[in-house]
Amino acid sequence: MTDKSSEPQVHKRVRVRLIPIWLRLVLLLVSVVICLIAGSAVGYGMLGGGNVGDIWKESTWTHIVDLVDKK
Repeated sequence: MTDKSSEPQVHKRVRVRLIPIWLRLVLLLVSVVICLIAGSAVGYGMLGGGNVGDIWKESTWTHIVDLVDKK
């Protein structure tokens, strides 16, 4: 017979999350949107020589899609 008091105690460590998972997902989505907007502004407006405000126009995006789809 084994004595349970002589066995070493195993303590499970409880992890307390400072930022909940749902908030992490929301922050991830927000950061992706911000990066897309910033990348479009830098790529089209600054590097491409266009007006930064033009990234909000539909005609700009149809022109970009036409350039990409051109074979």
